[in-house]
Amino acid sequence: MQFQVTAIEFDFDDAHDDFPEHEFSNITDENIGMIWEADDGDDLIEEITAATGLSIKSIDYRHILK
Repeated sequence: MQFQVTAIEFDFDDAHDDFPEHEFSNITDENIGMIWEADDGDDLIEEITAATGLSIKSIDYRHILK
């Protein structure tokens, strides 16, 4: 299934050493609107976490119908 991220909030608490502060909004902005292939909502979170290396605090998405 395909999912499009409509809103996302990452947990940047542990990422301060890995990214400069201005990169936080860039990472968030880059993921909003992205379409991901996943089995379900939980798998979507796992896919995004694996791709970004960041935990997700909250996420909104829509299922893309073919």
